Amino acid sequence: MKQLIYGFLCLILLSCGLSCKKDYLKKAPDEDLNIDKVFSERRYAEAFLSSAYSNLPTMANAADDATRNPFTGASDEMEITFLGAYSHLLNSGSWSADYYWPDIWGYMYEGVRKTNLFIDNIDKVPMDEKEKMNWKGEAIFLRAYYHFIMARIHGPIPIADHTYTLEEDFTKIKRAPIDQVIAFITTECDRAAPMLDYQVTADKLGRATRVACLALKAQALLYMASPLWNGNPDYTGLKNKDGEALFPQFNGERWRNAANAAKAAIDQSEANGYGLFRAPDNDPVNNYQQLFLARNNKEVLFARNLAVNSHFERCANPVGYGGFSIFCPTQELVDAYEMANGQQPITGYNPDGSPVVNPASGYQETGFAASASSKNYHPAGIRNMYVNREPRFYASINYNGAIWKGRGIQFWFTGLDGRQRTGSDYCVSGYLQKKYVNPTSNIPGNIFSLNTFIYFRLGELYLNYAEALNEADGPVADVYKYMNAIRDRSGLPGLPAGLTKDAMRERIRHERQIELAFEAHRYFDTHRWKIAAQVDNREIHGMNIGAGTSLTDENYYKRVVIEKRVFLAPKHYLWPIQQAEINKNQNLVQNVGW
Repeated sequence: MKQLIYGFLCLILLSCGLSCKKDYLKKAPDEDLNIDKVFSERRYAEAFLSSAYSNLPTMANAADDATRNPFTGASDEMEITFLGAYSHLLNSGSWSADYYWPDIWGYMYEGVRKTNLFIDNIDKVPMDEKEKMNWKGEAIFLRAYYHFIMARIHGPIPIADHTYTLEEDFTKIKRAPIDQVIAFITTECDRAAPMLDYQVTADKLGRATRVACLALKAQALLYMASPLWNGNPDYTGLKNKDGEALFPQFNGERWRNAANAAKAAIDQSEANGYGLFRAPDNDPVNNYQQLFLARNNKEVLFARNLAVNSHFERCANPVGYGGFSIFCPTQELVDAYEMANGQQPITGYNPDGSPVVNPASGYQETGFAASASSKNYHPAGIRNMYVNREPRFYASINYNGAIWKGRGIQFWFTGLDGRQRTGSDYCVSGYLQKKYVNPTSNIPGNIFSLNTFIYFRLGELYLNYAEALNEADGPVADVYKYMNAIRDRSGLPGLPAGLTKDAMRERIRHERQIELAFEAHRYFDTHRWKIAAQVDNREIHGMNIGAGTSLTDENYYKRVVIEKRVFLAPKHYLWPIQQAEINKNQNLVQNVGW
């Protein structure tokens, strides 16, 4: 009997095991997809294209490596208080070729492989031919953009223009000269543009358009014309192992090529419904602030919709509002904002770090405001250094005493927004980023809005065109026209007539510093202009937040050093190729200094 019972139990267990195994092997139709299956149905192919889009860096949160934006914190715009941010290694000069995170190289080549697979296989999909052409154009654009994202930090890179197979000899892959890389990018933009529409429907916001291709082409050519890549003597000796030079001789016509591309992008954008954004009330502060809050407005050429990015909002908000006080603009950036009359308040610095004040600007370093702004840009009682500044200042910077979400900000240590906890999460400079930050978010209530990061916008194209045209022809009428259009939108007077080419160059660079702040342009601008050795190899400053005890405490408003930054030229102008990549492929040569 015992043997019978034992045998019966074994049969039950065996039956259960077989049944469970059968259930385990029952998979959904899309669980075992191969390339042939993916490109046999429209829905799978679209999901594959969406995956290729996912490699776009999210960028908005400059503190977290996963967003792949160490650039804002590594420029003179900002100090990141989160100690784990990669920008700290860049600022201290302690990074090396052994870095592996943020892996921009690997992440972008992953995106390139996805786009190559898509481009190679999309023609197999049974679907509408017009839609198929659009999708292919999107993938070609993304492939070009991913190459550019790598090139702007590494310089010359291998061009991956097809899907690699296991049969290929990967040790023969080498870096392409930078002019060939940019030629590949711009040719891809020319190829993709006719496949794409100028505008997309509401259900496809965030997808590539023809104007995105034009903007990428213009930006790539601007970089190619700039001193870092265009005849840079520091890189004359950088060659592949076969003797191929990786940087070209100087060619002044590159500026004209960049100007022509930017003007074509502007003209085609404006002819198809794009334009500089203005708020409904046309108030200069709202014109600029709402540009980054009104999602998918008419100035946006290409952006990533980030859904609800609550962590970004927390990092940008003061601690007294439930935030982390992590995105801290520098005193140097604050000093760069003009006065309402269009004059620059600070023209330089004395050896002790004190500012050289421009008397014509009306700027006052001392004292407090007796009354509020007539346009309600600032309240009474704030320091005079924040009074009567240009509208973009009030749209971009939260400072001590500024009204934010119904009350005045208190950045001194014992204030509501001071050092409320141990650790690094407090406003170290006396300023927080306001641009891109939604004033309607309620962190304690867990109420947030949708966020967007803009990669290309028309205002940037205006500045790209003005810069390239000035370098090609000097300060001709169009240079003034597009510079003044940017300034007029923000309530500033036009530039003075009769500027020299050199003087206009400085005005253009200054305008970019303000107009494009926190958009991940400043880091690359100072590098491509070859001024990072001066701008980033110095002390940066903030307010003396630890000394003050109230809004009107004089001790708070003394400039103090918050960091001594290191920049070694020419080494730090380009990122190194990861040593792990060189170990895998000895045909890859390393950048200068690494």
